Amino acid sequence: MDIAQAAKELKKIHQEHVLRWYEDVSEPQQRQLLGQIGELSFSKIPQWVQQYVKGPGAIQLPESFEPAPAYPAQPGPRQAKKYAEAVELGQNLIRSGEVAGFVVAGGQGTRLGFDGPKGNFPISPVRKKTLFQIFAETLLAASRKYGARIPFYIMTSPLNYQATVEIFENAGCYGMDKADIVIFQQGTLPNFGFDGRILMADKGRIATSPDGHGGSLKALYVSGAVEDMRRRRVEYLSYWQVDNPLVKLIDPLFIGLHALDRAEMSSKALKKAGPLEKVGNFCLVNGKITVIEYSDLPDAAAMRKNADGSLAIDMGSIGIHLINRSFIERLNAGGDFLLPLHKAVKKIPCLDEQGKAVHPDTPNGVKLETFVFDALPLASNSIILETLRQEEFSPVKNAAGADSAEVTHRMMIERAAGWLEAAGLSVPRTADGTVDCALEIAPDFALSPEEISARKDKIPPIKPGGKVYLG
Repeated sequence: MDIAQAAKELKKIHQEHVLRWYEDVSEPQQRQLLGQIGELSFSKIPQWVQQYVKGPGAIQLPESFEPAPAYPAQPGPRQAKKYAEAVELGQNLIRSGEVAGFVVAGGQGTRLGFDGPKGNFPISPVRKKTLFQIFAETLLAASRKYGARIPFYIMTSPLNYQATVEIFENAGCYGMDKADIVIFQQGTLPNFGFDGRILMADKGRIATSPDGHGGSLKALYVSGAVEDMRRRRVEYLSYWQVDNPLVKLIDPLFIGLHALDRAEMSSKALKKAGPLEKVGNFCLVNGKITVIEYSDLPDAAAMRKNADGSLAIDMGSIGIHLINRSFIERLNAGGDFLLPLHKAVKKIPCLDEQGKAVHPDTPNGVKLETFVFDALPLASNSIILETLRQEEFSPVKNAAGADSAEVTHRMMIERAAGWLEAAGLSVPRTADGTVDCALEIAPDFALSPEEISARKDKIPPIKPGGKVYLG
C-alpha cells in the first residue's frame, strides 16, 4: 500500500490522523507504518468502533441454554467398551503420524516477575525445567513411545517471537528434530482511544496488541503452519496454553473419542470447584457446544442445581482442545476469518495530540481480542471429555497466591506422588497428608501412571524431605 492509497482508505473510516506524523519519521518507519495500515480491516473498523469502543461491546447471552453433555473422566459400565475402542483408535492415529502438538505461547512472564517469554519460566520441582522444555520432552517421549514423528507448533506474539526462536535454538530444541518445530507469530489488532480513534504507539507505529488465543486459528493458516500439517498428513492438533505444565499433551482416549464421534473441535473440561469459579461454562445452545464466560453467565444460572444437589452447569473450560486441520482450513476458506471480538478496557501507552508519549495511570482505551472457544459452535460436531484437576490443570500465572509457581510446584509433586502410590510404591507424607519430599517424573521415564508400574525396579526408596528425579 502506498501513501496515497493509505490516506484514501484511512479517510473513508475517519482515521486520517494515523498519517499525521508520516513526514517526520525515517523511510524504514514509513514502510513499517504503511505495512501496518495495509493489514487493517478497513471494512470492519467502523463497526468495531461503534460496537466495542463507543458501545458496551457485551456478548449477547443466548435466550436459552442448558448444560452441555460430557464424557466422564472414568467410564461407567456402558461406556467401558467405547473408551477401550477410543484408546486403540487414538493410539493408531498417533502411530500413523496424524497428531501434532500446538501451544499458544504469546505471553510474557510479567505477572510472574519474570523477564522473557512465559514458556521459558522454570517450573519443574527438582530440575527447574522450563515450560517449553517440559512440553518438548513430552512430545519427544510420545514420539518414541508410538514410533511416529509428532511435530510441535508454537504460536508466539510479536513481543516474544525472536526470543522464543533463540530459546529453542540455544537449547538444541530440547532433543527434538529442528524440522519438527514450527514457530510463528499470531496476528494483532489496533488499539483504540475511547473516542474511537486508533492510538499511535509512536509517530511511525500504530498501537496494537495480540489478537487473543482465538487468533491462533487464523495464524496457523496464514503462517503456513496448516500447509506444513497438510504436507505431513497431520489431521489432529492437540491445543493447550503455555502456562499449564500438567496437560496430557498426547492423549489417546481424547483423540479416539473425538475421532469416533467425527468431531471437528473438542474440549477437555473440569468439574467446577464452585458455581462462581472464574472459568468458562460449557453449555448447549441450539444443539451446539458453546462456552459462556463466567462474567456473562447470570448468577442464577450459575447457582442452579440438579435434584441431587449437584451443579447443573458444572463443566468448566480449561483451554485444552483437539482441533482438526480440515476445520481450520474450512474456517479460513473465505480469506477474512475472525472470531467474535471481546472488549478489554486497558491502560495503553500512546502518543497524545501533540505527539508526546503518554503512560496512563488509568484506563485510556480499548483492546480487542478473540477467544478460541468461540470456534466450538462453528464445528459440525464437538465433544467434551471431563478430566481431573489434579491430573491436568495447574496454570502458573501469578508471582504469589492462587495460580502461582508455588501452587503449581505442589500440584506437580502431588501428581507424581499419586502416580507412584498407584503403582504400589511408598511416598512419605506429613501428618496432614502433604507429600514430604520433592518429586519430579521426567516424560522419558513415564507419560502416565500405567508406565510407572513397568519401571518400579528403577525407582529408589524415597526419604522424607528428600528430592527425587526420575528420568
